[in-house]
Amino acid sequence: MMSVILATLLLLIPVLLLLIRRRRTSKRVPPGSLGIPIIGQSLGLLRAMCANNAEKWIEQRIRKYGPVSKLNLFGKPTVLIHGQAANKFIFSNNEGTLSNQQTQSVKMILGDRNVLELSGEDHKRVRSALMSFLKPESLKLYVGKIDEEVKRHLEMHWNGKQQVKVLPLMKTLTFNLICSLLFGLERGKQRDQFLGSFQRMIEGMWSIPINLPFTRYNRSLRASARIQKMLKQIMNKKKVELERNEASTHQDLITCLLGIKGDGDEQVITEKEIIHNSMLVMVAGYDTSSVVITFIIRLLAIEPAILAAVLQEQEEIAKSKKSGESLTWEDLGKMKYTWRVALETLRLFPPIFGGFRKTMTDIEYDGYIIPKGWQIFWVTSMTQMDNSIFPEPSKFDPSRFEDQSSIPPYCFIPFGAGSRICPGYELAKIETLVSIHYLVTRFSWKLCADNNFKRDPMPVPTQGLPIEIWPRKTVS
Repeated sequence: MMSVILATLLLLIPVLLLLIRRRRTSKRVPPGSLGIPIIGQSLGLLRAMCANNAEKWIEQRIRKYGPVSKLNLFGKPTVLIHGQAANKFIFSNNEGTLSNQQTQSVKMILGDRNVLELSGEDHKRVRSALMSFLKPESLKLYVGKIDEEVKRHLEMHWNGKQQVKVLPLMKTLTFNLICSLLFGLERGKQRDQFLGSFQRMIEGMWSIPINLPFTRYNRSLRASARIQKMLKQIMNKKKVELERNEASTHQDLITCLLGIKGDGDEQVITEKEIIHNSMLVMVAGYDTSSVVITFIIRLLAIEPAILAAVLQEQEEIAKSKKSGESLTWEDLGKMKYTWRVALETLRLFPPIFGGFRKTMTDIEYDGYIIPKGWQIFWVTSMTQMDNSIFPEPSKFDPSRFEDQSSIPPYCFIPFGAGSRICPGYELAKIETLVSIHYLVTRFSWKLCADNNFKRDPMPVPTQGLPIEIWPRKTVS
């Protein structure tokens, strides 16, 4: 009888230990509610972003639940974190602990082989391939091409006009730059077809992943399929051109990626990875750059002293150029004040509100357990408006970036940090500086509407930022 009791106890001990462990774990999960399955708090966050009070929405959660809380975003249980410690935790954690996974909607629309979804050796391999095109040494070759696109854009859409809407035009400009630099796709019918599908695709990047015909998510998925089909056609054409020695591996992103070979002459990056990462770079270059340039134009219209300083710097560069001569990499290096203006714009109006990671194991953070498989949602912009980090945070002050080493680590990370820093950072910088150079030296402007904007999910002026423009005397 005693042996039976002992045997039963031995069998029950593992079960009891498991129950105790689960009870402890569940008690240490952050406070909050997961809400309705799939939907959770997604609609609340999206409404807050659209109404331009997402930060207040976050602050209300913090007051209610504390600095760490659980919720359900875009179909997955999620833990919200924010602040300098949270940013450091995200960007300094090893990939065995956190996976750089985006929301389900982003993953399905951009594809699961883009660099934001990859970890470990796959991430290193694909990132290295992308950087072979996007590193400064390579991008130096494309400054002239970007210069030509910007000047052509201004001649077509700004010259002779009395009023323009800035955001739609900046999106047109960045789209044309992307088509030219990434795909070697020149103006014409194919580029126009590309634009319509591309705009539809990005509308559902942050959406509840319910794949029904009437949803934004479904429309974006169908647009993504069309984009991928077009990119495959472009890639196959370029592959033939490379085999016939009719193309250079330096002429655009796709030929560059196709031309990267391993020791056995095998392709280092797969065709699926080329397509998915082309889509990622395309979205990043299109949305982020157009938003930053738009808000710089908006701020220069209401900050005359800042505009005067930018104009002085750019006119000095223009005076050093011969008539019609393009800007060079060296010219961009002289635009230090203009870039500080861009950084301050990014601080006040960050294009990226926050980001997501996926836990690869149970993680302890700030006294709580974040279970394996959950999302972590961190809000980068909260530190950028923290008065203890940036005094008078609502004031537009480019001098904050005269000495960037004075800014505490992980408090201003508009392009990410560490091994996850945005690979397109330098390209965005070139696009911004070249565009601002020609805009301020060729035009004057004033706002025609209010300064309201919303997030969708990036900040966008509610009316597209209409401005009245008139020509400035070109420096010769």
